[in-house]
Amino acid sequence: MLESPPTAQPVQPAPAAKQHRWLETPQTFYTDAVLRLRLLGEHFDPGRWGWIVPLVITVLAGILRFTRLDQPHQLIFDETYYVKDAFTLLQSGFELNWPDDHNDEFVAGNPQPEGTAEYVVHPPLGKWLIALGMAVFGADNGTGWRFSSAVAGTLSVLLTALIAQRLFRSVFLGGIAGLLLAVEGHHLVMSRTGLLDIFLSFFVLAAFGALVLDRTDGRRWLAARLSAAAHQHGGVPPSSLLDYGPWLGWRPWRLVAGILLGAACGVKLSGLAFVAVFGLMTVLWDVNARRVAGIRHWLRAGITRDGLYAFVAVVGVGAVTYLATWTGWLLTSGGYNRQWHTTHPPQAWWEHLVPGPLRSLADYHHQSTQFHSGLSSGHDYASNPWTWPFMGRPTSFYYEGYDDGANGCPVDTCSAAITDLANPIIWWAGTLAVIALVFIWLGRRDWRAGAILAVYTAGQLVWFLWPHRTMFFFYTIAYTPFLILAIVLCLGALMRFGGPARRQRNTVLVLAFVLLAVLASAFFMPVWTAEMVPYDQWRLRMWMSSWI
Repeated sequence: MLESPPTAQPVQPAPAAKQHRWLETPQTFYTDAVLRLRLLGEHFDPGRWGWIVPLVITVLAGILRFTRLDQPHQLIFDETYYVKDAFTLLQSGFELNWPDDHNDEFVAGNPQPEGTAEYVVHPPLGKWLIALGMAVFGADNGTGWRFSSAVAGTLSVLLTALIAQRLFRSVFLGGIAGLLLAVEGHHLVMSRTGLLDIFLSFFVLAAFGALVLDRTDGRRWLAARLSAAAHQHGGVPPSSLLDYGPWLGWRPWRLVAGILLGAACGVKLSGLAFVAVFGLMTVLWDVNARRVAGIRHWLRAGITRDGLYAFVAVVGVGAVTYLATWTGWLLTSGGYNRQWHTTHPPQAWWEHLVPGPLRSLADYHHQSTQFHSGLSSGHDYASNPWTWPFMGRPTSFYYEGYDDGANGCPVDTCSAAITDLANPIIWWAGTLAVIALVFIWLGRRDWRAGAILAVYTAGQLVWFLWPHRTMFFFYTIAYTPFLILAIVLCLGALMRFGGPARRQRNTVLVLAFVLLAVLASAFFMPVWTAEMVPYDQWRLRMWMSSWI
């Protein structure tokens, strides 16, 4: 994730009358303008179109996600767990057990949870977010169950467009990124379902955006403080300052990232992989900034002056945020394992310093960790991470078959389905783009390629640590927006390749790819939204037998 400094462009030879002479003396190196150019590149101002384009695409994303959100009027796939858990959180502050086969009663508006605490293995924040929609729209309809998911998915499109715009310095490429995510089927299905993973994806994406803003702010402050010191000392900062560089002080966006990463872990503990990768990534960005700025001991300075603070901001603030997501469990007394500490007195001296409820929570996490690492029960739609890049086994969330005349079926047999099937054009292009990014990062040290690959590593490769665990394709939603960013980085490189005529042809190719992706989404839309179609039309969209 260390990148080549953007120094080549501003010092390229120009016509004699316009040659830049910024770096002819050490004094000119440490001006604010030159340092900003080296650290951040040319200034980019998207203007009003930088908001108009993302917002228009976000409206499109909202239409796709909120239309017929209440269909089907039944709990599908793991909604049977998370939606009912969300209901009991509203009632008691913690999850309660339910009678067997209670879905029909729940959907009919007659929920009757049992009075005993339920053992659940995921933290509560995602279920609290589902509960917000139910608090507004009611617990007896799909809109209430899925509203928060649709909001998170729609906002993710906006964030993706804005992040891409900043990364690639192009309103056009930012718009492409937003549009591709808006119509991508995997993201669309998860945005229309009351599961947890869309919230994990949203918080990871938002945390990444916060760290990108922090990267910009940190480099601006580094340039400002070095140039100010140089101005006070005859054009060159004092040698003592150049040894390690200045401390960059308050980094609000890094604190925001810590909060968002803590929230991601509060949805699913798989967010811990992103905490580790993002924490390392932001420190590497700071280390390289000091190197580019001419700091002598840039590695040591990056670790001591940036790394320790980054640990507190990302890990410390994230931990506090995560603990806050358990507030309902902590402030009540009836949650699962809540009273464990009353029957297990402290043993070690340090355990006496930990409040009883926190010791109970720690034991709860020990139990859930054992559950996750040992989960190996069979499932028809379980899939191996090796198959995820090729979309070998998408998850079927819902399927109903209808005979002639039933439920308005106009032919002999009809189907209504929700399959967590990604747009094949986008998904397979994303897999190729990830491979291309490896070479782009190795060849050019492009920090954007390194950052996207880091997120992909956290979201995809981490699952190989548990090869026998039961896993599903929809786990990949955590990094789906970054597959889009990978595609757009490659499309941007294609648009810049060659001379003017070649670039024009390449731009046409880029637009053709986007059009093909949109048409593919229109083709697969019925199997993403439970639209009733003739059986042969449903079968036409199942390109592989493993998709059924």
